[in-house]
Amino acid sequence: MSHGKNEFTSNAALKARRDEALPVGLPSKSGVYVAKAQNAELWDVEGKRYIDFIGGIGVLNVGHRHPKVVEAIKRQADDFIHTSFGIAQYEVYVELAERLNRLAPGATKKKTALFNSGAEAVENSVKFARRITGRPGVIAFEGAFHGRTLLATTLTGKAKPYKQGFGPLVPAIFHAPYPDEYHGVSVRTCLNCLDHLFKTQIPPEEIAAFIVEPVQGEGGFNPAPHEFLQALRKLADQHGALLIADEIQSGMGRTGKMFAFEHASVEPDMICVAKSIAAGLPLSALIGKAELMDKIAAGGMGSTYGGNPVACAAALAVLDVFEEEGLLDRAQIIGEKVAANWRALATGVAKGHFGDVRQIGGMIAVECVKDGDANKPNGDLAAKIQTEARDRGLILTTAGAYAQCLRCLVPLTISDAHLDEGLTIFAEATMAALAG
Repeated sequence: MSHGKNEFTSNAALKARRDEALPVGLPSKSGVYVAKAQNAELWDVEGKRYIDFIGGIGVLNVGHRHPKVVEAIKRQADDFIHTSFGIAQYEVYVELAERLNRLAPGATKKKTALFNSGAEAVENSVKFARRITGRPGVIAFEGAFHGRTLLATTLTGKAKPYKQGFGPLVPAIFHAPYPDEYHGVSVRTCLNCLDHLFKTQIPPEEIAAFIVEPVQGEGGFNPAPHEFLQALRKLADQHGALLIADEIQSGMGRTGKMFAFEHASVEPDMICVAKSIAAGLPLSALIGKAELMDKIAAGGMGSTYGGNPVACAAALAVLDVFEEEGLLDRAQIIGEKVAANWRALATGVAKGHFGDVRQIGGMIAVECVKDGDANKPNGDLAAKIQTEARDRGLILTTAGAYAQCLRCLVPLTISDAHLDEGLTIFAEATMAALAG
């Protein structure tokens, strides 16, 4: 029985095996089966090379197999791989929590608990908020994505495919509009809708928390205006609720700050972190104000695998790489270059087909539309560009309510040459999709 690579395999052969062995509900967007990866490059089992503009969906801010991360993983694996932190504890968990506490925005003392996935961090943030406040209600936002577990699915603000057929969902979860200037949804409209929700759906004194992405990921890379996040902070304080930041995609340096909430000078009560925290190893964190986190009694939080020592070692290496390689500044440089390139297409060959280009740090998206109309999303064009790009050696993925946005989460460690190559392929793919 072979558990290694088969030199005679192909993407098509592996797809056939995948279709036989895996359920259809698991996504399989690219059809690419990877044999090797390094920094911002992938090679499939047939030897074809790709530039990676999606980084495991925002997981690889320090790139594939960064040498310092690989070294840290090997060193920790040589010592021990797992004990379960609740049984036999270890320093790398404590050290990672200390560093995350120092990095979290705001002057209030923080404490951190580690888990396995973004959805698990979200689940615990809401569970803890309900316990701390003694209230049931949670307000999330339209267009949000918070994960695929039942509570996280309920919090998610997109019906298909995430909610369809999975009900009944978790009670006492409410959704309000999220600001979107390009589509005519203002901050004032959103705040008025929150006020209406308080009058008609749930009184504010029964709200345990607001949970919000400072930049929506799956929702289309929509950045919340600073005044909106500041207003949520004031509403939470006014009504005795908590403000939970979902920084799973926008955090860990992606936007040019370690956390996107820093751009608005807002201190959340809890921050959910995952994705790029450990360069591809399963790890998440819930960072919270110490006085709040300590309201959960001993045994009220925990996880068999959460804070795995190998993943913690990788995360510490990730933080070192950010400091040593200046990746916060690099995020801004990359973002400005990609956004300028895509805006040039939007005013040139893709005029009328590319609408808004949104960029905050290294988090960039372009929205495909018909006839230059923001109200005519064009998911078909986004899909064609994605396919044309893949065929030419560039990995992309989509976002938005109609999968009409193409997003860029390229590793922040990418070389200028590879970034330029990827942008050239993107332009060629765009022209081919429009010609077809």
